[in-house]
Amino acid sequence: MATLLHLDSSLFPESASASRSVTAAFRKAWEEQHPDGTVIYRDLATAPVPHLDAVTASAGFSDPAGHTPEQAAAFAGRLELIEELESADAVLIGAPMYNFTVPSTLKAWLDQVILMGRTAGVEASPVKGAPVYVVASRGGSYAPGTPREGYEYVQNYLRAIFVDMLGMEVDFIVPELTMAHSNPAMAELIPLAETSKAKAHEDAVAKGKAAAAKAAA
Repeated sequence: MATLLHLDSSLFPESASASRSVTAAFRKAWEEQHPDGTVIYRDLATAPVPHLDAVTASAGFSDPAGHTPEQAAAFAGRLELIEELESADAVLIGAPMYNFTVPSTLKAWLDQVILMGRTAGVEASPVKGAPVYVVASRGGSYAPGTPREGYEYVQNYLRAIFVDMLGMEVDFIVPELTMAHSNPAMAELIPLAETSKAKAHEDAVAKGKAAAAKAAA
């Protein structure tokens, strides 16, 4: 049975969130192809995972047989997150840009699932080759050739994590200029924002169907 791991990290509900509306379109397209499939959903904004601490980190580098009760309890939570990632045929992530980078809640999840010797740092990682679809929404534009190109720390960062560290295949959907409707200084960019929004939703549907087909192959 196909499994989709879906993470959202926007602070806002779907009605006010560019990333959530696009991940919802992707998920709907995926579920239509896999009505009996499994969706593991985590809303990192409303139910954040713990930040990695010394107890949990140390447990990841020691023999479970020697764990203290505190290490065992903390590591069990980390393993749950890792096993969710390992079980997924595809991963869908809503990653809005906050202050030039990903939300801290998403960073906390990444710190939990990146485990050297298991998901990272080994040739035969259980997640190697798995597809990750990231909806990287942003209020402005950070595309190549724009004035703020050098401040793009979402796609660059997540590509380094998923591709270079975890060996996964990452694909981005980028709704941009999302602040054009609320920022008077960006009013002239509203048509471009609408075009970007429409394309993001079209891409989400197409990629959701493609991810579903790949899981069924």
